Amino acid sequence: MTFVAPAMAQETPTPAPTTSTTTPPTTTSDDQTASAGNEIVITGTLFKGANDTPSPVTTITTENLDKRGVSTIQDALQTLASNNGPALTNSFTANGAFAGGASAVSLRGLSTNSTLVLFDGLRAAYYPLADDGSRNFVDLNTIPDDIVDRIEVLRDGASSTYGADAIAGVVNIITKRSVKGLMGRAEGGISERGDAGQYRLTLTAGVGDLDEQGFNAYISGFYYKQNILYNRDRGFPYNTDDHRTLCYQGNCGPNTVVNGTQADGLLHGQSTAGSFEVRPYDATNTTAQGNWQLLNPNCGPGSLYTLTAADRAYRDANGNAINATAPNQICQVDYTNAYGVISPNVERFGVSGRVTAKISNTIEAYAEVNFLQSQVSYTGSPATVYGTANTGIDYPRFSTSSATVPPNAVGSFILNLPVYVCPERVNCATSPNRTLNPNNPFAAQGQVARLIGRDLSQVTSNMTRNKAYRIALGFKGDLFEGWTFNVDATAMHDDLLRRTDGYVYIQHLLDVIADGSYNFKNPSATPQSVLDYLTPVNNATATSDQYQLQASVAGKLAELPGGNLQLGFGGSIRYEAVNAPSGNPDYNGPTQRFFTLNAFGTVGHRYITSGFAELDAPILDILDINASGRYDRYSSGQDAFSPKIGFKLKPVRQLTLRGTYSKGFRIPSFGEANALPTTGYVTNNSSLFNDAYLAQYGCTVATFNNCPTYIRSGSYGQTTLASPNLKPEKSRSFTGGIKLNPVKNVEITVDYYNIKKTGAITAPSNSPALLAYYEGQPIPAGYNVVADAPDPNFPLAKPRVAFVQAQLINANTVKAEGLDFSADANFDFGAVRWSTSADASVILNLSTEFPDGHTERYDGTLGNFNLTAGSGTPKWHGSWQNSLDFGKISVTGTANYFGGYDLSATDQGTGYKDCGLSDGSVPCRVKALITFDLNAQFKPTDKFTFYINAINLFDKMPPIDPVTYGANYYNPVQGGTAIYGRMFKAGAKFAF
Repeated sequence: MTFVAPAMAQETPTPAPTTSTTTPPTTTSDDQTASAGNEIVITGTLFKGANDTPSPVTTITTENLDKRGVSTIQDALQTLASNNGPALTNSFTANGAFAGGASAVSLRGLSTNSTLVLFDGLRAAYYPLADDGSRNFVDLNTIPDDIVDRIEVLRDGASSTYGADAIAGVVNIITKRSVKGLMGRAEGGISERGDAGQYRLTLTAGVGDLDEQGFNAYISGFYYKQNILYNRDRGFPYNTDDHRTLCYQGNCGPNTVVNGTQADGLLHGQSTAGSFEVRPYDATNTTAQGNWQLLNPNCGPGSLYTLTAADRAYRDANGNAINATAPNQICQVDYTNAYGVISPNVERFGVSGRVTAKISNTIEAYAEVNFLQSQVSYTGSPATVYGTANTGIDYPRFSTSSATVPPNAVGSFILNLPVYVCPERVNCATSPNRTLNPNNPFAAQGQVARLIGRDLSQVTSNMTRNKAYRIALGFKGDLFEGWTFNVDATAMHDDLLRRTDGYVYIQHLLDVIADGSYNFKNPSATPQSVLDYLTPVNNATATSDQYQLQASVAGKLAELPGGNLQLGFGGSIRYEAVNAPSGNPDYNGPTQRFFTLNAFGTVGHRYITSGFAELDAPILDILDINASGRYDRYSSGQDAFSPKIGFKLKPVRQLTLRGTYSKGFRIPSFGEANALPTTGYVTNNSSLFNDAYLAQYGCTVATFNNCPTYIRSGSYGQTTLASPNLKPEKSRSFTGGIKLNPVKNVEITVDYYNIKKTGAITAPSNSPALLAYYEGQPIPAGYNVVADAPDPNFPLAKPRVAFVQAQLINANTVKAEGLDFSADANFDFGAVRWSTSADASVILNLSTEFPDGHTERYDGTLGNFNLTAGSGTPKWHGSWQNSLDFGKISVTGTANYFGGYDLSATDQGTGYKDCGLSDGSVPCRVKALITFDLNAQFKPTDKFTFYINAINLFDKMPPIDPVTYGANYYNPVQGGTAIYGRMFKAGAKFAF
């Protein structure tokens, strides 16, 4: 949902103020041109004073953000009506995102790497980590909120002006040109439930007057803090893994509590994720000698459950007594309630400074510096210890019957505790210093103890800290009569630290098993030095750089009937690089790394040279034609030419017709072309299997909720291999729209967009490989399937898939089409002024066509499931804002709408909108989310403003979604802020 200025008579930007910014900015009307001192360039064109273009542009002003009660630029961009699909929110950071700690926008549902984010018209450095390990993007958290003047969103392809990545559109964050005096803000907020606190402080000071003194300089700083929010702090069903009471038409949800009983009240097989359990095996670790036993009765946040006779006798559909070897007591743990995080701790602060000076009457120069630090942190689940855990890539599993493991060892044995331990940690069975293993209750009988479980009292912790440094310099002015020039340069560096603690280092685990120093019977008695050795702090650093120099000239060529024939042209040189080595490499062998930390990483750099030009021809008073083009050449061997043509026809004052046609491209990201093997995980669902396979586990596709935890709650890894031979994606897009001004101060716009990407970079569909594996057929060429370790409860059954490996390819055709609507009006009734603004976007079609001719359609469903982390592509997104201004007091209400969707995803093997991913416990269609925000401002003097916000006034919680895996039972993109419930914020602003 966008916040288009209610005072707007068209979609045009607000001139940056040249004096004090204490007065809210205003917009120019269709028949006005900004004064010479305030002439600006709209995003997507080279010409100054162009206050209306063939392309649709939305402007978000700081005034509107204040009225709406939006605290940060990140929040504003996440609520754009045109933002949809695989956007990245701060809340998703706490749910295993590859690009943890970052926020990104995804226009048109075309992913984060098809939306170009600019900083004052210049490129910004990529976030060092890639979304899903492959998509580079600009982190919105690196934007200094306090100096932003406005945001312009070009809802059209713009590669002809800016080059790569502008396929879906451009977001241009524009900072204040000058500030006079002292201004600041203090704000605090909290949810009605007393949590999720937010705090914001800003202070800006400026001196000088550009018009009178020829210079202005200002410095600005801000601090922002948001407290962590846990799942347990919200109600059912978001706070638990037990959804047996969530029922629809007689169908109830599953209980995925670790070792939880199911709807029939019985235990359907023990899990490996509870407290430590052991089972005796002979000295060769091949033959069981007895049942499992609970080694560690400390259940942490869980509870002990004693198996009943019915539990012990329970049999699956094939007659297997799957609890026959279970311990008498097991540990039940509700992981979501005990450890789940809805949104992390977020802390940002920064300082910015700018100097703008008039070198002469016609030439102006500026220099700007920015520093911003963004830190995101949260705690996770207990560290994985058991030997079937993944390590982020297709890692050969091993037997631990000996204390050392050769680098190329393979096997599928469950982790085990040996008979003897010794300080040497090797050859303990023959060491003169050997002792019976104190952790192995079967050691005296010469038996090893297979081990499953975790230390539930030791949780993992995760922190990302990104420091962004930026400097920008520029000159602009007149060359000669009718011609101007513009030169800009920028350098930006991102320095990212990823710190993880509590994760088990595999070789260290083998060491503490071999010497007996870790107390598996009572982990809390383990010395801290041993815990630190087992789970060392892992610091991984990554950097990103962007340097750019660009220059352009523009001016009048001739006089046409409709105005000046203008030509603009220029060039750009830039350098970009990412250095993000793996945070969990296996260079020294498969045990010299951590369990569960992903191994993704990439290193690369390239130089880009570009030339561009634009011609604007007002052929008639009513008709303007605009043409532009750009050529980009990459040092990595790719090049592209991007043309664009547009028109604006105004047959009568009340009506404007506009349209564009353009071609663009997206360069393969560093994460796609240069990445180390990168694995993302997809949660198992019934569509991945067939009845013949599931019969081994006593269930069917129709009874998937009754499958063992190993199947039902598992996941498989999609491992992407480095793909250096990728070509750029190519795009074709066109827009067409009308703008109506039926009466004064009323404007209505409708714009249609149609985007087609060819050679889209993608991983080949996993379906052929999965189908072949589960049907026992040969794996198709181009894939490699790695099987998981067997389920301890079903050791003879064919294991599930652990990893599917494949290279990225240029193969698909992606289509996106939709409509944007806006309506703005202002009415002055003397004592009160009413402003109303509605904005909405609907995706008519978002689909992918594959080389074999079949098509997957995603709009209105959970697809593209893998790309969006299951958050899907709702068709509708919009808002309606109304403001009443009484002079010193103003009140603004905003209704926000995010559409619903069907629980299906064609890329997961379902039909289009066939409810194929639903477990039946909720309706097939997830409801739309409608929330309402209320803001009141009181301005006792020109220097002070006090305000109070009620966000989500009616306390609407997100619609229930049991399939999306980016959050527990709700969609983190659709309901990412609604999950907080009713929020209150209050603050004060001053300006002297």
